[in-house]
Amino acid sequence: MAEVSVFTHDAVLGAIPPSEAIERVRHGFVEHASGQWEMPPKTYLQAQPAGDFRAMPAKGGGIAILKWVTSFPGNPGAGLPVVMGAIFVSSLDKGELLAVVDVRAVTALRTGAVAAVAAQELAREDAASVGIVGCGLHGTWAARCLADAEYGPGVCFDPDPDAAGRLAGELGWEAGALDDALACDVVTCVTPGAEPVIRASDVRPGVHLNMLGADGPGKAEADADAVAACELFCDEWEQASHGGELTGAVEAGLVERANVTELGYVLTGAAGGRSGPRAATLFDSTGLAIQDLAICLGVLEAERDGRLRPETVRL
Repeated sequence: MAEVSVFTHDAVLGAIPPSEAIERVRHGFVEHASGQWEMPPKTYLQAQPAGDFRAMPAKGGGIAILKWVTSFPGNPGAGLPVVMGAIFVSSLDKGELLAVVDVRAVTALRTGAVAAVAAQELAREDAASVGIVGCGLHGTWAARCLADAEYGPGVCFDPDPDAAGRLAGELGWEAGALDDALACDVVTCVTPGAEPVIRASDVRPGVHLNMLGADGPGKAEADADAVAACELFCDEWEQASHGGELTGAVEAGLVERANVTELGYVLTGAAGGRSGPRAATLFDSTGLAIQDLAICLGVLEAERDGRLRPETVRL
């Protein structure tokens, strides 16, 4: 077998700035909604009570990928990341393995990018302030991408005040209480999803909620009544209705398929966004392989352009 390119965490983050990640993720949604990119359902392999493994395939743009990724929430206590794994990239015409890409960097970039894309499409036109609830790895990248999309200033909240302070200091924002973050125009929640942080009483006219943390069964960052109080959007209905923020409201009979619009259709113009400036909108992001595919295409392009020099292995 020929040599395979290996793209490390730092190499990926150094090659793909937030602005590029945002545009590539936007493009991925459009391609998927238009039927050009294909994405079978995400598969979970449970390893409870510690966590789970996920296999996420997709194809488009001349490549096919398989993302093999973990979610082990207790890992930081052992000095390990919650998210670990790799993305395997193959050519679509011959099936040749082209690259192995660090999963943490790609996941961080596409998670942050989708927060910005959703805000650009669904928040009020005059929305500016940002509330970040959860300032871990993915909350940090959500804040960076929102800032790159010219949202801010913001309020960062985390149970660990040092984490909130570091992120706020980096962006020139403020560290504040949960209520301060929830009072902003664009509220982005990136928590483990073990318990809701948003109740129905927190849903204000004109707010846009990005819900990024509930990415699997049993997780929720908003209670069912809060979800039902919003105009609803998601990355992909099948995932969101069975293992995302929408799940509790669907199971309670408060939300049906007809109540939810996929973001890709808003981006293509096939569906509308928020109904007006006083509407409260909620975007449920469960994480799609097409988003990872979009970032991987950027990595390969950076290699071709000479902006990124990978390591190589011979398998």
